[in-house]
Amino acid sequence: MKKYTNTGNKDTRSGFGAGLTELGQKNENVVALCADLIGSLKMDDFKKNHPERFFQVGIAEANMMGIAAGMTIGGKIPFTGTFANFSTGRVYDQIRQSIAYSDKNVKICASHAGLTLGEDGATHQILEDIGLMKMLPGMVVINPCDYNQTKAATIAIADHHGPVYLRFGRPSVANFTPENGEFIIGKAILLNEGTDVTIVATGHLVWEAIIAAEKLEEKGISAEVINIHTIKPLDEEAILKSVAKTGCIVTAEEHNILGGLGESVARTLVSNNPIPQEFVAVNDSFGESGTPAQLMEKYGLNAEAIISAAEKAINRKQ
Repeated sequence: MKKYTNTGNKDTRSGFGAGLTELGQKNENVVALCADLIGSLKMDDFKKNHPERFFQVGIAEANMMGIAAGMTIGGKIPFTGTFANFSTGRVYDQIRQSIAYSDKNVKICASHAGLTLGEDGATHQILEDIGLMKMLPGMVVINPCDYNQTKAATIAIADHHGPVYLRFGRPSVANFTPENGEFIIGKAILLNEGTDVTIVATGHLVWEAIIAAEKLEEKGISAEVINIHTIKPLDEEAILKSVAKTGCIVTAEEHNILGGLGESVARTLVSNNPIPQEFVAVNDSFGESGTPAQLMEKYGLNAEAIISAAEKAINRKQ
C-alpha cells in the first residue's frame, strides 16, 4: 500500500489559525469573531494583523452568531471561533434561525471537538455536533484530518457561498497530507486502493485508518482507505465506487455512532448497494476526563478498533 509519512505532530486548530491569517491578507471581506478564546482558537495573528476586522464578543456565543449573520448583509465573510460545544449545542437556535434558515454566509469554526479535548471532560467533549449541523438544510459540514488539511479547508470555505461548519481539534496529531494541497468541498480523497474492505474515516481517525490498513496488509487483507473530510455534502460516488469493488465497509469517526458519518454512509448504502457495514465511533455515551490517548483507547477510536471492525465486516460478507 501507499506509505504516508508523518512530517511532525501538529494541532489542527493551528491549521485553522494559519488559514485564517492567510485569508486575512488576501480577502478584505473576511472578518473574525471570537467568544473569549483567542489563544485556544489560534486567532492571535489575525487579530494582530487586522485589528479592525477582529471582534471580541466575550462569553456570549449566541450573540456572536447573531452578529455574524448581520455582518453578511454588508458583504462580509464572518468566521466565528469557539469550542465545538459552544459553537453548536449552546447556540443551535441562533444558527438554525439566523444563519441556516436565512442562508447566511457564515463560517462556524469549531475547535476542541470530540473526545480529544481530553481533560476538560464530558461537559466540553461534544460528540453530537456533526449530527446537529448536518441536519440543517444548506449547511456544509467539514471535518479535516490534520494541520495541512485544516489550513486548506479554512481557506477554501471562504470561497463557498453559504453556511459552513468547520470542525477541528485540540491535540497534536500526525500531519501527513501535502502542504498547500488542493481542498475541494464534497470531494473525498482516495488514500489507498484495496480490494477486501473499504475504510472511510474522517478527522483524527484518518491517520488511524492508515495505520490499520498497514497492519491489515501484514495479515494479507487489502484495505481501501478514503478520507472523508466533507461529511455534507457526502461524496457518495466515491463510496459506492469503492464498495462495488470491496463488498464491505468500515466507517471511523470521533463522534457519537448516532448522527455522524457512519449514518450518512449507511443511508447511501441502503439506497444503492446494501452491504455489510461496521461502525467505529462512540457508542451512544458521553465522554469523561482523561488524556486524548487514554480516551481514544477506552472508547475504541484507534487503529486496533478499525482492524477488528474490518475483519468483522469481511466475515459478514462471506
